[in-house]
Amino acid sequence: MKDLFYSLDLNLLRTFLVLSQELNMRKASERLYVSQPAISQALQRLRNHFGDELFLKSINGLKATPYAEDLAERITPYLDGLANALNTQNVFNPSELNRTIKIALSPQVLCTLSGALVQHLKKEAPNLDLHILNWTSTTLDDIAKDTIHLGINYDYPSAPKEVSTKELIKLDGAVIVRKDHPIKLSEATPIDFSGYEIASMLIPGWNDRVSYTAEILAKKGIPHKVGFRSEFPMALIDVVQHTDMYFPSSTNFPIHQYPNLRMISVKVDGEIIQQTLYSYTHQRNRKSDLNNWLHTLIFDLLTEQKTLHAEIRLPNII
Repeated sequence: MKDLFYSLDLNLLRTFLVLSQELNMRKASERLYVSQPAISQALQRLRNHFGDELFLKSINGLKATPYAEDLAERITPYLDGLANALNTQNVFNPSELNRTIKIALSPQVLCTLSGALVQHLKKEAPNLDLHILNWTSTTLDDIAKDTIHLGINYDYPSAPKEVSTKELIKLDGAVIVRKDHPIKLSEATPIDFSGYEIASMLIPGWNDRVSYTAEILAKKGIPHKVGFRSEFPMALIDVVQHTDMYFPSSTNFPIHQYPNLRMISVKVDGEIIQQTLYSYTHQRNRKSDLNNWLHTLIFDLLTEQKTLHAEIRLPNII
């Protein structure tokens, strides 16, 4: 029998793995920094070696054969282990980072964390090329392909198997309203918002179909209506400033930056509603020094914000 391991140029396995992730010749060539003809040549060598077409043309790019899907699943843990072994030989030092890192943040986190995160990363890793992205419907797939290094969002039970999930922090829920909103309470219950419309944050893949707040009100039998939804925090903030709608958010919202807005704490059945944030990364990166550093930095910044905002928030009762 042909020895498929020792008779193969192992560089071809990396090409195969990237092709299985991207299913697109152009994107694979960009990730590997080679031309598309070079990818085509490598694919032909792989086909000859394994005796299988591996990837077939489809409307959207390429489609892996059953053999290719099985091969990718079997070799991925070993190539990931090799990558980690090679990349952790040196003592990690953020100031020596000289690469591009893409971090995807959910809209709620984007409007509260991005400024502080950029400030700290620029200080600790001045040569880092940082891309902060808004979380989209393709973010989990991009993390599974390792084209986005880290994502921060709420719980996604159906994350791809290539994606590692780690709890980050619990955020206390709160509601944002305009300064002169008819509700004058500093602490309210769901019934207090009856008759007012919800300005709901739309987080792709998480609450596309229904507002989380609307679900809570429906379970309580409280009349409610979603008046506006958007993926963009600034659109929600603008609407709330000009209407009696309320924006369900968290106590990490930088209320001190918006003098025309107020924050109202909310309790349901005597308890503050909490939402857990998670970090998402590719399985191969879950134990890396870089990922541990980023996870800890973001946790510290969110914790610092949580404490700071609690201290500067003033009573809203008039």
